Amino acid sequence: MFNIILFGPPGSGKGTQSEKLIAAYGLKHLSTGDLLRSEIAKQTVLGLEAKSIMDRGQLVPDAVVVGMISSALDSNPEAKGFLFDGFPRTVAQSEALDKLLEGKNTAIGVVLALEVSEEELVHRLLNRGLTSGRSDDTNEPVIRARIKEYQDKTMVVSDHYSRFGKVVKVKGEGTVDEIFASLCSEIDKRMSL
Repeated sequence: MFNIILFGPPGSGKGTQSEKLIAAYGLKHLSTGDLLRSEIAKQTVLGLEAKSIMDRGQLVPDAVVVGMISSALDSNPEAKGFLFDGFPRTVAQSEALDKLLEGKNTAIGVVLALEVSEEELVHRLLNRGLTSGRSDDTNEPVIRARIKEYQDKTMVVSDHYSRFGKVVKVKGEGTVDEIFASLCSEIDKRMSL
């Protein structure tokens, strides 16, 4: 099993590249937002607990999210690996994920970090805002604040995995296919180890 964390600031093309990587490598996409919605819809014990917490306007605790990830791993035993999206976002979440994966005899194989200049991100998001209907894609100061928040939050996770030599920075500018080829090259190097 080969597990990947894909990082990228808003507008980096992470969504597009995630879809291509999932298709190319037969990975399961693990988005914590999707997991939460699914568990709530199925009215599982974890889903009901999460809904109760969210209904009070609070953040779902890491233990509940990790429990949902554990359930997703267990319910996909045939998976060749997982692509983590939106998790982990803190050192505590990174450590909890590492411990969970270790208990299932697997680990994070690589953390791919798409790097795109701030000016390019702003340009892409403003263009996306013309058609996306997302108000946060039409306001440049809001876009810059989102980019800064991403950098502040994910830097600690990147630092955590850098200690284990798992972070690879990939140029996120160029054509979709050029960026995809760069990501695949990095994955292929590590999968063959």
